[in-house]
Amino acid sequence: MKKVLKIFLYLLVIIVIGIGGLLAYVKIALPNVGDAPVISIEVTPDRVERGKYLANNVAVCIDCHSGRDWGLFSGSLIPGTEGEGGEIFDQSMNFPGRFVSKNITPYGIGDWTDGEVLRAITSGVSRDGKALFPVMPHPAYGKMDKEDIYSIIAYLRTLEPIETNPEESKPDFPMNFIINTIPQKPEFTTIPDRTDVVSYGRYLAGAASCFDCHTKQEKGKFVGKDFAGGFEFKFPDGSILRSANITPHETGIGNWTKEQFVERFKAYTDSSFVPHPVGPGEFQTVMPWTFYGQMETFDLEAIFSFLQTIEPVDQVNELWTPSEN
Repeated sequence: MKKVLKIFLYLLVIIVIGIGGLLAYVKIALPNVGDAPVISIEVTPDRVERGKYLANNVAVCIDCHSGRDWGLFSGSLIPGTEGEGGEIFDQSMNFPGRFVSKNITPYGIGDWTDGEVLRAITSGVSRDGKALFPVMPHPAYGKMDKEDIYSIIAYLRTLEPIETNPEESKPDFPMNFIINTIPQKPEFTTIPDRTDVVSYGRYLAGAASCFDCHTKQEKGKFVGKDFAGGFEFKFPDGSILRSANITPHETGIGNWTKEQFVERFKAYTDSSFVPHPVGPGEFQTVMPWTFYGQMETFDLEAIFSFLQTIEPVDQVNELWTPSEN
């Protein structure tokens, strides 16, 4: 009996040492995507203009890295906060921790090299080597055209410096270990020719991270069917928003025309549209309509064409559950 107990204790010690060694490796040796590349991005007018379009209306960096007024519909941008960071994504929104967007104005990243900014955007590794949780969808950005990322960086260099110091992000256990396994080296692509509308739309949908919000997540893990919606966002008053099904099934956008799809976005950029106040319990959305709505019409049409080619999913989502309070 003593011999069996001794063997059991030996095995237990080996298992504990093995787990401890694995956790130490993950915590110390990862992430490992290599050093930041040594590059110098020329800030040209064309790059800045392209970067402004991407950062505001496609990849919507400015959406998450600015102040938004959640007392207005769609959380309208607070003028003068562009790039200051501080937006919070926490457990109430089904994230495994409290993640806070960084200051990406020259005050926040002015002393970062272009290579360090590139690595953060496309690999998810900060200047100090820490892993970034993919609230910022760096896996998707790492599949964009490198020149597009260069343009975004060039544009960020032109932002007005804003002196804010957002709090550090804090992943929950076990995400504080898992997060180090997420960063990957980028796999840059080339923007498809606009004549290949579906491929071009696929590229834009990736850059816009349509998949991330329109696929159900729980604690940072995708658990739903692609693009079928159902990702829950909880508001402070207890109301719950769920993302829509955007697959070409009739329960999604299968009955929509291209014109209807485009108009859904453009309605929020019409000169007559004024973001209206939203009170507790009233319908609200995290969808940045006013950002995406300024995307070029052809680009929105291309995204629609791509979405028509994905697998249709029969899924009805209750988009809004008001607070019971």
